[in-house]
Amino acid sequence: MSLARVRTRAQLGLDAPPVTVEVHLSPGLPGLAIVGLPEAAVRESKDRVRSALINSGFEFPQRRITINLAPADLPKFGGRFDLPIALGILAANGQLPAGVLDRAEFMGELALSGELRAINGVLPASLAARDAGHALFVPAANAMEAARPQGAEVYAGDHLLAVYAHLNGQQRLTLEQPAPARCNALTSGPDMADVKGQHQARRALEIAAAGGHSLLMLGPPGTGKTLLASRLPGLLPALGEQQSLEVAAIRSLLGHTDDPDRQPPFRAPHHTASGVALVGGGSNPRPGEITLAHHGVLFLDELPEFDRKVLEVLREPLESGHVVISRAANQVRFPARFQLIAAMNPCPCGYLGDGTARCRCTGDQVARYRSRLSGPLLDRIDLHVEVPALPAEVLHRGSAGESTATVKPRVLAARERQQARQGHLNQELSPSMVSEHAALSREDADTLELAMKRLRLSARAYHRVLRVSRTIADLEGEAKILSAHLHEALAYRVLDRMPG
Repeated sequence: MSLARVRTRAQLGLDAPPVTVEVHLSPGLPGLAIVGLPEAAVRESKDRVRSALINSGFEFPQRRITINLAPADLPKFGGRFDLPIALGILAANGQLPAGVLDRAEFMGELALSGELRAINGVLPASLAARDAGHALFVPAANAMEAARPQGAEVYAGDHLLAVYAHLNGQQRLTLEQPAPARCNALTSGPDMADVKGQHQARRALEIAAAGGHSLLMLGPPGTGKTLLASRLPGLLPALGEQQSLEVAAIRSLLGHTDDPDRQPPFRAPHHTASGVALVGGGSNPRPGEITLAHHGVLFLDELPEFDRKVLEVLREPLESGHVVISRAANQVRFPARFQLIAAMNPCPCGYLGDGTARCRCTGDQVARYRSRLSGPLLDRIDLHVEVPALPAEVLHRGSAGESTATVKPRVLAARERQQARQGHLNQELSPSMVSEHAALSREDADTLELAMKRLRLSARAYHRVLRVSRTIADLEGEAKILSAHLHEALAYRVLDRMPG
């Protein structure tokens, strides 16, 4: 047999499109050609495969070898095609029985010795292979993530010879079993009790956790903004199985093969991050920080210090929950349903309104500093709260606030009310659902109308105030939004009330 076909999968964002490796041996001068839109690492596989086969004791055919990676218009990246190419050559040369490659998919990078090395993006490929009803052969280093999906048939080997022996019926590889997902205890991680004072900011953080709302904290340096933000993941429920798989699949694209974890991700990129680092991109598009924060928290400290163009790219993902990266040949869509928590100083020096005379910033300097954040971006942030400097006696003698173990049950109860009522969190309420589930009395509607005129709120901000009001009512266990809930929600629009 001079023609063989081997199934494998490429990587295109979070998708793993099928690829057929066709190997044909023909008469002529010995040589090996790879076609089918391969990039450099794929073209170089011919040298890795040749050495791996020879060093593993196989005969390398002295014929003209043509390898086609179909479909031809799909870009192929990385070393994942080494193993299927090597097996295709063995099958075409008669060193593997016909038919043993039929109901299986293969991927893995080969060392020159024939050892199998780990590759990126195995989990999306495992999900796709399971759905197609195929077994998947991967390097041993990728065994844990490949076996994670329930129902996946995964075999892992550490050497080309181990895969060959399994296919040849000599020594079977063990069917990999999924590892149990870890779910940390209720109070694991940073505790809310560490935050002294700052009752309004703590309350805003609880509301944000309960309704999935975005939050901006405004205050001088050292007042606890970062401390508060780091406590948010501990208030959130553990990820469900499907959410956990999505997070693990994203991490798989970057080569993270650690144990499964049900904790929501927490990402805190530095303010020097580029647009590509934050949103994703590159010639072979990779996920950015907003995708790595999917189903978790994205914390942006020193918000005005980020490049304005970088911040503007957040506007669409905050609304849609995904980001689309377009290239000439294709489009890649990454999920990005994250909870934005941001912190900023009130002025360039940071000490405006801290109760001392340290600030020397002029009104124009303060206005320019705050103008680095566009109105449309601020409009998409549900809660704006001040985090003022605390007196020394509060830090020294003040009692600890409520712990995470005390606050979290209230958050989970509010989330359960939302799920039972509308099937998702209040932050995701559409305008029509806001009208249904966040209806106001005539008096409260008049109050909100007056606030819109005085604060010059947009229609988007109007709906966000109502969503926050609905969350506050859920925290209090109220079926209807009361006046106190609406007034508290309006109090969390600090930047709308500030001049300049």
